[in-house]
Amino acid sequence: MNPRPFLRLPALPLPAVPLLLAAFLGMGVLWPAQAADELPDLGESARVDLSPQIERRIGESIMNDIRLYEPTYVDDAEISDYLNRLGGRLVAASANPTGDFLFFAINDSAVNAFAMFGGFIGVNTGTLLTAQTESELAGVLAHEISHVTQSHLARQIAKQKQNSIASMITMAIGILAARSNSQVAGAAIASAQAGSIQAQLAYTRDFEREADRFGYLALEKAGFDVHGMGDFFERLQKAGRVYDSNAPVYLRSHPLTVERISDMQNRAQNAPYRQVVDSLDFSLVRAKLRAQQGTPREAVTDFESQLAEKKYASELAARYGLTRALLRNRDLAGAQREMAQLNALAKTQKSASPLLAGLAGEIRSAAGDAPGALVIYRDAQLRFPQARSLLYAYGEALFANQQYDLAMRFLDAQLQLYPSDFKLYQLQAKTWAALGRRLQQHRALAEFYALQGELGQAVEQLQIAQRAGDGDFFELSVVDARLRELRRQQAEEAKRRN
Repeated sequence: MNPRPFLRLPALPLPAVPLLLAAFLGMGVLWPAQAADELPDLGESARVDLSPQIERRIGESIMNDIRLYEPTYVDDAEISDYLNRLGGRLVAASANPTGDFLFFAINDSAVNAFAMFGGFIGVNTGTLLTAQTESELAGVLAHEISHVTQSHLARQIAKQKQNSIASMITMAIGILAARSNSQVAGAAIASAQAGSIQAQLAYTRDFEREADRFGYLALEKAGFDVHGMGDFFERLQKAGRVYDSNAPVYLRSHPLTVERISDMQNRAQNAPYRQVVDSLDFSLVRAKLRAQQGTPREAVTDFESQLAEKKYASELAARYGLTRALLRNRDLAGAQREMAQLNALAKTQKSASPLLAGLAGEIRSAAGDAPGALVIYRDAQLRFPQARSLLYAYGEALFANQQYDLAMRFLDAQLQLYPSDFKLYQLQAKTWAALGRRLQQHRALAEFYALQGELGQAVEQLQIAQRAGDGDFFELSVVDARLRELRRQQAEEAKRRN
């Protein structure tokens, strides 16, 4: 178990931390007394509002810890790509079309989604699998996007009339903690001691209605079926009645009422009919998630049954799921056979997706055909240049084929487009190491750590780069300048903590 905390909290005594927060940290991550003092500077303690810049810095700090220390974080570039494509389409149609958002998945079967400070939106895998159409999933994301564009979390905390930023942030993290895990939140809410903050957990009805209204407008403008939002929330409400006190956490943090659902449905009834077909990627991502459930053999049997009984919404997605399940079950020959059928079916249907290309490349790599995988990834990343999953896969394939110089040129070009992508720096560091360029290797590692908020490790990597002995005057000057900059940031953080 990593001794680092999941969330880096303000240095406050334990009684000041809501019980929900303590329960959240009880997910299996230790919380040492001296930990969690690295949130960004929040300005004067008397300030009772949060600027967008402060919200973003808080969100980035929490997001970094989710990536690094939260075991349920889904580190899957294909799923992330899909969520961000879908979310980006909705953001472009939202009240803040230029907003900076990031969507990510949490491996939890509970139906839940939550918006954090700064435009970071988490979606449980259970939500992806429960949504019956892509418009339903889009409705959930549009609702969460609207909570961000309307600054509901900051406004909710400010309404508590706290007299310091520190206590406001502590309360905010407690609320986010409860929204992110159904079991932990349920235990906390059921506790009599938590009763006093249950009102803080739920958005107000006014906020929920506002998120419904703005979410509906974004859903409509983005071209989705506007019935999706009401249909999904109505199904959740019915599930809540079945579960009684153990209702899905989404219902507790986003209180549903008959009035709200009626409003959504009335808006949809007055809208002109629009037939919306789910995207292929929606079906493929769901199939991928199902292929990862249960044992590998159970996953294979599940998809084989679907195909034999023709109980599927998309044959292509069902065959994709079976191929993935076979690969997971280490049946390479079976996966290769299914991949051939999958490619033939996709060609017949004139369907294409970065997920299909990614799976084909994985199978070639598993078979030891590194040159073949490289060809697949090279062609695929040209066809789907926005798919980060294929960019990473192509970079890895170049490395596997020992084409280090080409890999470096490719990574340099991608970093010009995505300068904040720490995974590209990680690939770059590995490639520099293969070329025997130690200074550049550790310089790239420093950026990898810095982009994740790990300034101490970033400084350490630059110090190693200074001693590498293989850099010229210009390269050493760049390292020295970056080291001074990171040390200045460290000093500023220390000053804030004190």
